[in-house]
Amino acid sequence: MSAPPSPSHPALHYPIEALPEHAHTVEVAPGVRWVRMRLPFALDHINLWLLDDGDRVVVIDCGYATADTRAAWEAVLAADGRPLSRIIVTHHHPDHIGLATWLAARDGAPIHMTQGEFFAAQAVWNQLPGYCIPDMLDQFRRHGLDDSRHDALATRGNAYRLGAPEVPARYHRLFAGDEVRIGAHDWRVIVGFGHAPEHASLYCAALGLLISGDMLLPRISTNVSVYAATPNDDPLGWFLRSLRDLCNIPDDTLVLPSHGKPFKGIRSRVDQLVEHHRERCEVLLAACHTPSTASELLPTLFHARSIPTRSCSQWGRPSPTSTTSRVREHCRGRSTRTA
Repeated sequence: MSAPPSPSHPALHYPIEALPEHAHTVEVAPGVRWVRMRLPFALDHINLWLLDDGDRVVVIDCGYATADTRAAWEAVLAADGRPLSRIIVTHHHPDHIGLATWLAARDGAPIHMTQGEFFAAQAVWNQLPGYCIPDMLDQFRRHGLDDSRHDALATRGNAYRLGAPEVPARYHRLFAGDEVRIGAHDWRVIVGFGHAPEHASLYCAALGLLISGDMLLPRISTNVSVYAATPNDDPLGWFLRSLRDLCNIPDDTLVLPSHGKPFKGIRSRVDQLVEHHRERCEVLLAACHTPSTASELLPTLFHARSIPTRSCSQWGRPSPTSTTSRVREHCRGRSTRTA
């Protein structure tokens, strides 16, 4: 969780009270509709977006591949009545890319995403070196993962494929700064780092909207982890820099996040998240007066005596042992710079 509101971090404003009913939409701006799909996790929903594109419609993110999500999409698209013109995927995590290939096959719509996310999906789905379960477990073991959690993860298999039974074999590449024309409006691609290799958010100045994906969420702090392929990276540093870049967007922009309700107050939310990670780093540094593994520091970082095995690696990506590792790596850089 993140820091609560304070005088320097005013409360966020949620201008849209009503949540979309299951398999229905709510219009958040002219030509932009909000779809809320179920997830089979503690984080129980994902927000997806439909954008008018003339006599067609664009889908932003696709949902986790369950029969319930497929049925919900069938109902939503049947009610709309128009074919899909494009599918835009913000990043490779299965609740976002899971049904992209299935949706694309419906009308032959091309899939648009960044190269980093396309390759990350291929790497995790195909279990390539640095992204496969044995390499992930080896990284966790080096950071102190105990035998019971290690064995449970080793026998679970590639959980990523549960939510993304297929990943795209081809795509249209998005670049940072691209202006994507959808219907009567231009949407600028904003690339962020830390949560995913090359996460794409979309900003429309004319409508005053930011489709933030997972880069900026109103109530929880985005997962930031270290992959086995890049064990010495500082994704938390990248994530914080990406957050600060979002402050260049007007503060009264309506943020459309992937989880939680649409909100206004970009700077307040960025300030809250920066403060949250600063405080967690301070706590972690204070706990490191004696040598400790990342696994031993989990209760310190997450305010818990034990972390369920299922939380150690959701969907085949590292978390939260790897999250502790990335915070420690970021703190190590901070302490080196200030020494």
